[in-house]
Amino acid sequence: MADEPIGLNHGLTNYGDFDFARFLRRSFARSMGISSKMLEKPIVGIAMTPSGFNNCHRCMPELVEAVSRGVLASGALPRPFPTVSLGEVFLNPTSMMYRNLMAMDTEEMISAQPMDAVVLIGGCDKTVPAQLMGAASANLPAVQLVTGPMLTGRHKGQRLGACTDCRAFWGKYRAGAVDLDEIKAVEGRLAVTAGTCAVMGTASTMACIAETLGMTLPGTAAIPAVHADRLVAAEESGKAAAGLIASKLTPRDVITRESVENALRVLLAVGGSTNAVVHLAAIAGRLGIKIPLSRFNELSDETPVLVDLKPVGEGYMEDFHAAGGVGALLRELRPLLYLDTIDVEGRRLGERLAEPNEWIDRAIIRSFDNPISNVGGLVALNGNLAPEGAIFKRAAATPSLFESEGRAVVFTGLEDLSKRIDDPDLDVRPDDILVLQNAGPYAAGMPEAGYLPIPKRLAQAGVKDMVRISDARMSGTAFGSIVLHIAPEAAIGGPLAAVRNGDRIRLSITNKSINLLVEDFEIKRRLTEHRPPPVPVRGYKSLYRRSVLQAPNGCDFDFLADGNAS
Repeated sequence: MADEPIGLNHGLTNYGDFDFARFLRRSFARSMGISSKMLEKPIVGIAMTPSGFNNCHRCMPELVEAVSRGVLASGALPRPFPTVSLGEVFLNPTSMMYRNLMAMDTEEMISAQPMDAVVLIGGCDKTVPAQLMGAASANLPAVQLVTGPMLTGRHKGQRLGACTDCRAFWGKYRAGAVDLDEIKAVEGRLAVTAGTCAVMGTASTMACIAETLGMTLPGTAAIPAVHADRLVAAEESGKAAAGLIASKLTPRDVITRESVENALRVLLAVGGSTNAVVHLAAIAGRLGIKIPLSRFNELSDETPVLVDLKPVGEGYMEDFHAAGGVGALLRELRPLLYLDTIDVEGRRLGERLAEPNEWIDRAIIRSFDNPISNVGGLVALNGNLAPEGAIFKRAAATPSLFESEGRAVVFTGLEDLSKRIDDPDLDVRPDDILVLQNAGPYAAGMPEAGYLPIPKRLAQAGVKDMVRISDARMSGTAFGSIVLHIAPEAAIGGPLAAVRNGDRIRLSITNKSINLLVEDFEIKRRLTEHRPPPVPVRGYKSLYRRSVLQAPNGCDFDFLADGNAS
């Protein structure tokens, strides 16, 4: 059998003459100042995502340089290439709408360009899942490198970390407890270095998941963005990617049902972002792996919360790194984990965890027999309001609201919410349930609008939390008694569309249920009147609307999920 092509010989441009294509490619490569000898080397692509609209990726040039150093030291040729970059707060209507676009870009550029392995550099919320989705489908040897979390700022002696503290201060500002001058001062102190949010938000949760899946190097998930070890991790990632060329280990070898369940355990143990449930479903779905919500609840009931970080605790990501990071957490969870899973170095998880433990800060990472909570931070709900499921972050909610029944106060969409939430004449009481419709993946790209603000009149009266439900998402940095990802969503005729002002809704975390207390026949009658929103007529948004799946299937595109590969 002929040797497989390496380096520049991969995927030759089709001119009808492959020898000419090889000759022309080498000629153009020589124009970049690369020697003929170097052009014989295997190639490690570096998917880089710098952008003037992505603060999380400000250190990208240094990371690319460090990865290149590692590749060169291993005898391969590094070739950086750009892909879509998703800066969470700079995208309209939401970065979630463009996650699949970035995943497609990543997959296609890995598959279309000549490389033997790839390092994927990203960090901001939807970036890491997009890269892992693309890598899983392309199935070329790959290593994920995260940009790392930012360090905390200070305000009047208080540590600040975007974005949990931004929400806390904004809530105080809305309630009148913080004035305009102070909120302006806080604005400049929340995010003071490069990197992702300083708390266990979506970016940090996905970094921990990537390490648990085995797609990043052990010990690298929590290194701060500006720490020297982040550059060392980048260099080592370049070396690891070059090593994968010989081992031929691909994402399909690393991301398995067992490693996905391990990742879910870690998500539950860190009290991580609800967004990670959607992203992990999308990543696993690219390989035909499905974890039913019933299994998710089994894992949640068995997995304790062990990490004390904001938004559910007190610490920050820099504390988690200093406390021992993902490695220390995995050692505590060891009795619950599949130990035969492998990472990008080809090492089994059991081998890694058998190594001696370094010092662990027990104020940040609790021991298995001294948990913060005996059950996981997230739980899946079912019921007549969410027949295909919903997600509730119990670690960030108010326990007294776990068993609630209240009157629905309904907002029919994002514009209606913005227009009426602070209306002094809004008929709302603290024991009501705020309901947002038409904010799911089909209707609106599933923005982080599920964190409905407490109506100003109630906030000023001292109300800190209420039950809120929607088909939207919320930021991983947010907190509150919030039911999210209701499926099917209102816009496609899910039962959420049938809720009317004054209806009674019952939430039971004990029973893992969310129910509309309206007769079935009346719900069906109301839904016969439902009309979906019009589909955009052109461009990516049209493709998105026609192809996006619901939250339990990761909001991926129907033509990319279920194991369909390049």
